[in-house]
Amino acid sequence: QRKGIKVEGEVKGFGKIELASTSIQECIKDVDVLMVVVPAYAHPFIAETCAPYLKENQVVILNPGRTGGALEFYNVLKQKKLKRFPFIAEAQTFLYASRAIGPAHARIFSIKNSVPLATLPAYWIPGVLKIINRAFPQFIPGDNIFKTSFENIGAIFHPALTILNAGWIESTYGDFEYYIKGASHSVAHVLEKLDKERLDVAAALGIKVMSARAWLYTAYSATGNNLHEAIQDNPGYLGIKAPDRLHHRYVDEDVPMSLVPLASIGDMLKVETPTIKSIIRLASIMRGIDFWKKGRTVQNLGIKGKTIKEIRLLAVTGEI
Repeated sequence: QRKGIKVEGEVKGFGKIELASTSIQECIKDVDVLMVVVPAYAHPFIAETCAPYLKENQVVILNPGRTGGALEFYNVLKQKKLKRFPFIAEAQTFLYASRAIGPAHARIFSIKNSVPLATLPAYWIPGVLKIINRAFPQFIPGDNIFKTSFENIGAIFHPALTILNAGWIESTYGDFEYYIKGASHSVAHVLEKLDKERLDVAAALGIKVMSARAWLYTAYSATGNNLHEAIQDNPGYLGIKAPDRLHHRYVDEDVPMSLVPLASIGDMLKVETPTIKSIIRLASIMRGIDFWKKGRTVQNLGIKGKTIKEIRLLAVTGEI
């Protein structure tokens, strides 16, 4: 009815929408860049639905990819037997700290300083950035899709912060500041353990990724001697409320699409991830869903049984 979206906060105005349709074919016809901004569990569906209509020189950006997004998207297109592939990219995280506050109405609390973006294969990164930076200068080169995937900080902040504040969320319907109040000293300590396991899995692949504390500085210029202090120092988190229930993408998306792939890759590389697995288990019990079965694993990412050398080669060349 409005033919656009009203925006307030860091950005104010009205964004007109040229076309809204239930037809994927209609939406992506003659489009240069496809920005896929959906929960990561919908990536396979989007890939499968778009596959018959994608063109070779189109750019598909998963914003964000979570952990393994570009790889999963690519594998679905392979299964659909595409002969000519679009450029596939994934953002490390979503560009905005934002919330929908009504129908066609959003509030942007802050815009991140920079967000790494990587492509599959990695040598497409400069060309894709040249296109997308015209609209979004905040996107910067990521090394490869495994680095952007392992630097998916939503894996650290979202599931555990929600699960460990479950009682508060259910009794207040999320009426508290999610990051500022939810990330208490004890909760932040758990987040640091999760973060250490993420770093360990990445290191086993020979990939150096930044810690959650370093990420807060890069994205928001927030500082602190530990993760709790850095979260409290981030003005971009002020006013952001918690989810109003556990049936939320912070659990239903980030557990299977962020934590499960970390644990699965860790298992393949013989890296212990006890804290990550604890959160997966608790989330599965609370939601009554087996997130292990629904999640991204080394099998559906197409890397089961591959050597470290083969996996790293895949990121660079797009094939083994």
